[in-house]
Amino acid sequence: MTKSEAKPDLTKQPFDVTPVAEAELRASDADRERIAELLRDAYAEGRLTVEEHSERIEAAYNARTLGELAPLTRDLPAHRPVSTEKPQGVAHRAPQLPARSESPTMMAVFGGTSRKGRWRVGSHLRAVAVFGGVEIDLSDAVFESPEVEIEVWAVFGGVDIKVPENVSLHGSGIGVFGGFDVREQTAADPYAPVVRVKGAAIFGGCEARPRRGKKLREWVRKQLDG
Repeated sequence: MTKSEAKPDLTKQPFDVTPVAEAELRASDADRERIAELLRDAYAEGRLTVEEHSERIEAAYNARTLGELAPLTRDLPAHRPVSTEKPQGVAHRAPQLPARSESPTMMAVFGGTSRKGRWRVGSHLRAVAVFGGVEIDLSDAVFESPEVEIEVWAVFGGVDIKVPENVSLHGSGIGVFGGFDVREQTAADPYAPVVRVKGAAIFGGCEARPRRGKKLREWVRKQLDG
């Protein structure tokens, strides 16, 4: 057998098997969401400005590797290193009670009704007040949809709506011998829920406003692909 006919060396690998550094590992949705939660906490504590929070949140959800996530919380006291290993001996928060399910329709006729606390809010709510009052407080609600539409009909009655200060609030309605006031705002977090209020107040009133000092902590994140 000639030298040119010698068998190939099968011990050589056809591809590079060099271990990948942790910073180059692909980030998961859970990794991105964990960093986003730390950023929300820092914003709620006043450690980040609106612009800084918005920029870092966007960078977190666009990050492809763990190395791109790490710098986003490096200067924050609550920083927890991004790692593929599960932390050992970390105290866990006591589990919260499940959010209660409620009807998507609220009605007050010659009386009043209110909804507050930890409850599940879907994509649509209807509030009807006839010679009565309806109070809707979303401050501690668990949002199950990235957008919530609240349909209001107030006839000789009133509807009062409160939302957390870190969600977007938009909308308008018709006031006939009454008032329809929606104090609009746009959240710094582009993935925060959006509450839209519409309807009419006839010889009555509707007011929707942010509740200062109350920040939403639980919601289903709107996917980047729409």
